[in-house]
Amino acid sequence: MLFGLDGIEIGLIIVFLCLFGGILSGFPVAFAIGGSAVISFGIIAALDSAGLLIHQAIDTGSAAYNALTAQGIHPNEISVFRYPDLPRYETALFPQGWETAMDRNLSFIVNRMNERVLAGQSIETLLAVLMFVLMGITLERSKIANDLLTTMARVFGPLPGGLAVSVVVVGAFLAASTGIVGATVVTMGLLSLPTMLRNRYSPELATGVIAASGTLGQIIPPSIVIVLLGTLAGDLYATAQEERAQMVGCSDALTYLGEAAVVSVGTLFQAAILPGILLAVLYAAYAFGFAVLYPSKAPPVTFGAASGPAKSRGEALTWFLGAPVALIGGAFLLGAVGIVGSQDITVSSYSDRTEGAELRTNVSDQCKAAMIDLHGQEKWDRAVAQQQAIDASGGAVEAHQRSETELAAARAEKIAAAAPLSGAIMTGLVLLGLVLTTARGVVPSADPRPLLIGAGGLVLAMIVDAALISPVTSPGATFLLLAIPLGLAFYGARHAVGLLGQSDLLRVVFPPLVLIVAVLGSILGGITNPTPAAALGAGGALMLAAYRKLREENRSGKTIIWASFAIVIMILVGVNFDLRVSRESVPFEDWVAFLVAQGVYHFAMFGILYSCWVLFRSGVLPPVVRETAKVTSMVFTILIGSQLLNLVVISFGGEHYIQQFLRSFDNEFKVFLVVMLVLFVLGFVLDFLEIIYIVVPIVGPVIYGGTFDPKWVTIMIAVNLQTSFLTPPFGFALFYLRGVAPKEVTTMHIYRGIIPFVLIQVVGLALLWAFPGIVTIVPSLLPAG
Repeated sequence: MLFGLDGIEIGLIIVFLCLFGGILSGFPVAFAIGGSAVISFGIIAALDSAGLLIHQAIDTGSAAYNALTAQGIHPNEISVFRYPDLPRYETALFPQGWETAMDRNLSFIVNRMNERVLAGQSIETLLAVLMFVLMGITLERSKIANDLLTTMARVFGPLPGGLAVSVVVVGAFLAASTGIVGATVVTMGLLSLPTMLRNRYSPELATGVIAASGTLGQIIPPSIVIVLLGTLAGDLYATAQEERAQMVGCSDALTYLGEAAVVSVGTLFQAAILPGILLAVLYAAYAFGFAVLYPSKAPPVTFGAASGPAKSRGEALTWFLGAPVALIGGAFLLGAVGIVGSQDITVSSYSDRTEGAELRTNVSDQCKAAMIDLHGQEKWDRAVAQQQAIDASGGAVEAHQRSETELAAARAEKIAAAAPLSGAIMTGLVLLGLVLTTARGVVPSADPRPLLIGAGGLVLAMIVDAALISPVTSPGATFLLLAIPLGLAFYGARHAVGLLGQSDLLRVVFPPLVLIVAVLGSILGGITNPTPAAALGAGGALMLAAYRKLREENRSGKTIIWASFAIVIMILVGVNFDLRVSRESVPFEDWVAFLVAQGVYHFAMFGILYSCWVLFRSGVLPPVVRETAKVTSMVFTILIGSQLLNLVVISFGGEHYIQQFLRSFDNEFKVFLVVMLVLFVLGFVLDFLEIIYIVVPIVGPVIYGGTFDPKWVTIMIAVNLQTSFLTPPFGFALFYLRGVAPKEVTTMHIYRGIIPFVLIQVVGLALLWAFPGIVTIVPSLLPAG
């Protein structure tokens, strides 16, 4: 053996060195990865052909090996790491020759490119990357960060370390609206770093907080990292759990786990909410604590007071705290007592299958033992009792088409159980109420009559809903009955919007906040998947940027505002009316709704095209499109190159060798800890894209094949990868910041400043490790994404 190493070990070292050589060569990373795959395969093939690479393979025909399998040990669990004394024999790295391996690699790469780049199931999800990139770059070019930083500095500046805290808040806000690390770091570096230095802030704290806050876009949704990880995690988890089930003697993962082995990008977005907020809080707490300990290095700064009418503390507490709590709490209370709830009386034409047992109990003895070990004896016994009761009653009844009588009875049952007040209508009324109360708090001295008229409309709408609208009332009739109350409410809301515009904070935060709520709300609420939500975000970002550009030119943006309302109307009509006009019988109100939907759709498209024209005319759109194409092309080129590198590792058994090493640990916590440490170290020299596409597919079958919650595993990896932007020498956030920092800020300032935030990342990971509920609680409360 060459250097006393196994041939596979030497092959892995060659791949590793070629990869780093390619990255350090100065070529674009996307091409360097593919090139390193080709070069490393050529070197390994040449050494193997010369007889220099020898692999010590386990002799599967030996008596010792057969004795282990006779004990019930699965062949996948037998490796040189667990059983180093097993008889082995020498074989070439490519037993059938490198030509066969290359032919197999070419076939695989064509199939994988077809599955993951051209026409696979994950393509729709990957399209969200393009949309989110376009959304982020458009918002970054619309100068939203400038206004946010100015406004937040006025709010937090008077506190110790207030400027640093404001940078964290803006970083979290931009993370939820752009998700582009480079754009966020560069923008905040240009805008806030000179201001912090002028106000005698420590260069280390200033650069560290800017770089760290800029990376929040990697974890706070919508996150490109989570989209890319999610497309891999879903396949890895499903495949690994199927293999796990078969290893313990069960037919499939659904039988063994008692649930489908599925994880989606939408669910991962839900899981990432609290970890992202946790990291932002830790960053802000460090900045505040640093300022308390070293007040001269992060002094309070007082800017000009934000514009807006003066208000007393009592008025602020009443309208900004008391009224919202009363509105939201009252709605929840009415829901708890059954007054507010769903009025959906839709009945399926097929009956439900009768509920089965918690677990499948008709399994082999080997699978039964494994299921008891996984779920516990109590749950197994409960499932057995449930199945016996089902069998005693004649067995589970399969779904069947209901008769007219059954349909009428099921519908009558739903009507009787419906709540008096519609939950959907109540949600809209509460939101309008919050607009009215907030406006009153912003300008307490304004004429209250329009706001009182709006509030009266809300009360009247509740009365009409309770007294005149029932679950069987048609959408058209519902619209007519609510027309006058909602007209009064919108009259008050229109006046309220004018009052809200007198607050700097609301005027700056409200437009992007609406966009964030629309995008994330549709995903987190389970309404749609990330790709349509990303398309909504991209269109909204274009309209928002165009509106801001028109306002800068002192021109009217009413066309864009009306187009925004058209999108809202289109969504409301689509939710409340049946727009399938190809039915045999279409009610008149559905025809009207269809025509309205068509009209507002075309007007909304006109608004988006008009926004594109405004941005194109002002020179904003071309660089946005070029940058979007550049980033998206880089992502997909790295995906293709990494597939090549992965196939090279697979071709000589490197992937199986690494997985065997990881499985040799008896404790899956140790396995995951080793993987996390490796990812952390690789983050010093590799970008997150290379780690996702090269490392995760190799270690994924092991870390997703255990008992850990896949959401927790994926978010832990995402937070770990976030540090790859911060760790020298190749932390991209550090490069971005170095490029825009003033001359008096040195590279060592940036390196020293980032060390505390890397440690905070480690603390954040430790908290998520110790309290996995931080990751899993939100998905358990929200609909599946």
